[in-house]
Amino acid sequence: MTSKFRFAQRSEQNLSGVRPVLVDIIRRALELTPVDFAVIEGLRTQERQKHLVAQGASKTMNSRHLTGDAVDVMPVGADWNKATDWLPVLDAVKQAADEKSVKLRFGYTWTLSPRDTPAKFLDAPHIELVG
Repeated sequence: MTSKFRFAQRSEQNLSGVRPVLVDIIRRALELTPVDFAVIEGLRTQERQKHLVAQGASKTMNSRHLTGDAVDVMPVGADWNKATDWLPVLDAVKQAADEKSVKLRFGYTWTLSPRDTPAKFLDAPHIELVG
């Protein structure tokens, strides 16, 4: 299946250093999604993580971003304050992961399903490998 969407150079750069299995899932999700999306962050440095924790945008210095086991995505045109804008993309990512029998945790719910009750600390863009 060929996607009607393509990642921009920035998204491609943000996939650099991310675990190949997660990159494959995100690329497959782009083929499946009805909504275009960008990869806004992948592998992070310790310095970047410290900055995000200091801002309150992250709760831990043990982020899966530090090991290339997480990405943040953003649907094109999404309202940052309307988390449900993420669901079509998260559903596509879940489907792509299921096809590969890979478990992911979604920051929208902090569970294995993006359709569970939204989390108190909502991080809608965040997707990470489990394990």
